[in-house]
Amino acid sequence: MLNKAMILCSASLFAVAIAGPARAQDTNQDNQAPARQNDRTSDDSQNDTSTQPAAQAPVAQDIVVTGVRASLSKSVEIKRDSTQIVDSVVATDIGKLPDNNVVEALQRLSGVQVTDRGGGETSTLSIRGLTDPLTTWNGRDVFTGSGRSFSLQDIPASLLSRVDVYKTRAADQIPTGLAGQIDVITRRPLDFDGLAVSAVARGIYDESAETFNPNLNATISDHWETGIGDIGVMVSGSYSRTKYRDMSVTAGALVPFATENPPEGSPYTPLERIFPGSDTWQAGTKAGLPYEPGSTLDINGVETPYYLSRDAVFSSDLHGKRERPSVNAALQWAPDENQTYTAEFMWTGFRQSTFNNLMFSYVDWWGDLGDDPGSTFTLYDGTNIIKSRTVGSVYGFNSSDYTKSKTDTFVYALNGQWKVNDGGTITADLSYQDSKYSTDFFAMRTFRTADSITADFNAGGGVASYHFGDDSLLTDPNQWTIGELYDNSNTNSGKAYTLKVDGVQEVDGGFFKSFQAGIRYDDRKASAATRSSDAGILGLPLTALGEEALYTNSDFFNGRADVPTSWVVPNGSWLYKNADTIRQLYLDTLDTTNGIAVSSDQQMINVFNIDEITMAAYFQANAQINIFGRPLKLQAGARYVDVDTDVRFTDQYTLETTSASATTAKMLPSFTARYDITPNLLIRFNYGQTLRRPAFADLNPNYTLTGDLTEVGYGTGSRGNPDLQPTESTNYDLSLEWYFAPDSMVYGTLFRRDVEGLVVTTTALETVNGTGLNTNVFNVSRPTNSSNGVLKGIEAGFVVFPDLPGLLNGLGAQGSLTVLDSSQNVPFDVDMNTGEVLSEVKTDFFGVSDFSYNITGVYQHGPLSLRLAYVWRSKFLYSNEAALFANPIGIWRKPESSLDFQLTYDITPHLGFTLDAVNLTKQTQQNYYKFEDAGGPEMFNLGTTIIPRTFAIGVRYRYD
Repeated sequence: MLNKAMILCSASLFAVAIAGPARAQDTNQDNQAPARQNDRTSDDSQNDTSTQPAAQAPVAQDIVVTGVRASLSKSVEIKRDSTQIVDSVVATDIGKLPDNNVVEALQRLSGVQVTDRGGGETSTLSIRGLTDPLTTWNGRDVFTGSGRSFSLQDIPASLLSRVDVYKTRAADQIPTGLAGQIDVITRRPLDFDGLAVSAVARGIYDESAETFNPNLNATISDHWETGIGDIGVMVSGSYSRTKYRDMSVTAGALVPFATENPPEGSPYTPLERIFPGSDTWQAGTKAGLPYEPGSTLDINGVETPYYLSRDAVFSSDLHGKRERPSVNAALQWAPDENQTYTAEFMWTGFRQSTFNNLMFSYVDWWGDLGDDPGSTFTLYDGTNIIKSRTVGSVYGFNSSDYTKSKTDTFVYALNGQWKVNDGGTITADLSYQDSKYSTDFFAMRTFRTADSITADFNAGGGVASYHFGDDSLLTDPNQWTIGELYDNSNTNSGKAYTLKVDGVQEVDGGFFKSFQAGIRYDDRKASAATRSSDAGILGLPLTALGEEALYTNSDFFNGRADVPTSWVVPNGSWLYKNADTIRQLYLDTLDTTNGIAVSSDQQMINVFNIDEITMAAYFQANAQINIFGRPLKLQAGARYVDVDTDVRFTDQYTLETTSASATTAKMLPSFTARYDITPNLLIRFNYGQTLRRPAFADLNPNYTLTGDLTEVGYGTGSRGNPDLQPTESTNYDLSLEWYFAPDSMVYGTLFRRDVEGLVVTTTALETVNGTGLNTNVFNVSRPTNSSNGVLKGIEAGFVVFPDLPGLLNGLGAQGSLTVLDSSQNVPFDVDMNTGEVLSEVKTDFFGVSDFSYNITGVYQHGPLSLRLAYVWRSKFLYSNEAALFANPIGIWRKPESSLDFQLTYDITPHLGFTLDAVNLTKQTQQNYYKFEDAGGPEMFNLGTTIIPRTFAIGVRYRYD
């Protein structure tokens, strides 16, 4: 600790030493001035010390642009002036695109890929294939709940000034997040000259949910010159509500079945399912079982031919309602030209309720295949894979799942900036944040045995088809019996106090142009609690709940699949509102010998508590020399980071508590060189090291378990690993940028990430007693630092606004292309009984599309503004599923795209009309299994989800 204190003290003394006598402060209050927008000290004026006119486009100052073109022009300017490789989306960019949140807005940038488009929005973002970008608000690290990242989709796009995406990092930036940094920059009152008022009201129609949803925001800001200096106050507020409907059809996983003619000595009857085991086959491998005709399994010395078939089909009809209120406020005081003080507040709220109406049916062996089992199925040609089949006396269940979630995140900050001598600046920032996330889950199953089911697992386009002997019985509550109850809650929260002090001193003349140093102290606490209360089969008829408790859907899947379109379930909302009544019904009907654990007064168990202290100090120098008469700008520095983490965990089943602690200390260097080859052509090189800390939940060694739901002989579960270490990345970037005309550019970037200690999961069978579940054996997954990888690729992009005559003036375009190549070693053969890794295999990074692009056409002429934007990404490895089945555990996504349109018409200089459309081509989201040597969505399709098409109309008002 003494060494840490000396380092922090030395950095603080440096920041004070550069202060010296005061000097006048630049009063530039342009709404993009970095000093006003960002508490980082490495803004444009500090990083770009050149005063040569070559750094500017030849005639940029002679052109006045507005609206969409102005926002793209500002993005070009930010990229050009920055030392690091950065792409930006500026305020009118976000406001003028049909994007409801930050994640959707950022998909227009090169290297950014988005996925998970369900729920009426895009929620997952990756930068160059990595999904862990550091999220900052005006330069401050922010988070949601007990996580290490912030839910970007919770930030309304309308409240922002701009978003900067840093793909490289300097020593003065927080080094966490292998993917880069996303700095969300909000407006501040001294950015405006005086009174400014803006408001936007939009109504968004969701085709799937058939609802109109409001999206409202307003900002008011004022700025006064007083006897004690300039004072500004700004308040922004936003509210959005989204009612959505996600509909998906899924063909189940592959499992082996005996053929219609089992060999002599086989213990199996025709088409009977062969469950995994030590004497049959091992589930959950990377390769899956062979699917060539005549493939066999050695079962007790008998070579047993098998077919591969899906074990089930199911449909999910999820109705959701999501609300996001938010407030951002700022108070600024500039007593004189030497100092500015800022107090800021941000609250983002999230409220969501979902009712997932799931219909699940086995397509399995139930001993009722008639006199000719061989006539009940068809195979894909040249394989042992069953394409379609009919089985009788089939068991199925419906599940009425209701989830209610709530998040509140508060951030309070005080910031001071002082110009203390000729070229010297000190910035101090103190912040406190408090974030809490809670969720309740209440689900009831109902079941029945149908006379038969006929399923075609791929009836066309990767979508399954299925029907029962009499589909009309699905809506008859008399056919259903009440089954299990699942009742649990979770809360997690995080708090942090953070202090930053940064100093910069510009130097006149000579090789060095400026020096920077700073310290950062962060005290982070995180905790999580859970309550789990389940009950076994109730056995009463569904009608016992009463008619008011029932729900029957309709028009499922909009006629886009040959599947049942209506069925009856308990109403999820009614169940949640009457939870105590339902709990008492189970208590009155069942006893503890039937596996009941449900209780109306069960207490939350605090499963982990984290105390983490982070101390960091950095030093950075900026220099410049001329080579062949052109400036070569250099930036070099190093950041020392020391993290002390204390953890306490409580097992939710045994209530035993354990504790541990860990210390991580790293010195992370960075270097950037930028050479202006010509006044408008420049090249950059960046080298740096970054790291990803383990998620707090991944450190928890205790179990989270699910019983044997599919009758394979064991349940599933997960547990953390307190020995996890940070993942480290060594990064290289080389870019070439040509600013060939005002507001126009073309660029290309080569990059490489060498990543060590990637976290992957290994699984093993473990016996866990006393859980109250229907088994004591579980296939448990656990994270380990057992993988290294390389991610490399190319980015290319352009922004162009040609000088065209007449009505063509105002045409422009923006586009980008990203090509990625990723490889990591992951466990291949794993002993299920011990978890020992027997061999490894090379595979792609999760979430990485090898190829993606976007193109946006722009037309702005007079009061009319039009945009047509298209994004596309190639197939990618999405996730690994539970190790329970005979298919490869890797789940792939098919290529994804979206075509979006936006129109704005300025009725007056202050009032505008907007029309937006998203997913005009009605794309779906589809996943599939992929075998190593062949296969894909044709034979190994998995699920298909409808992505809703949305239309929005709105009005915008602005006064300043």
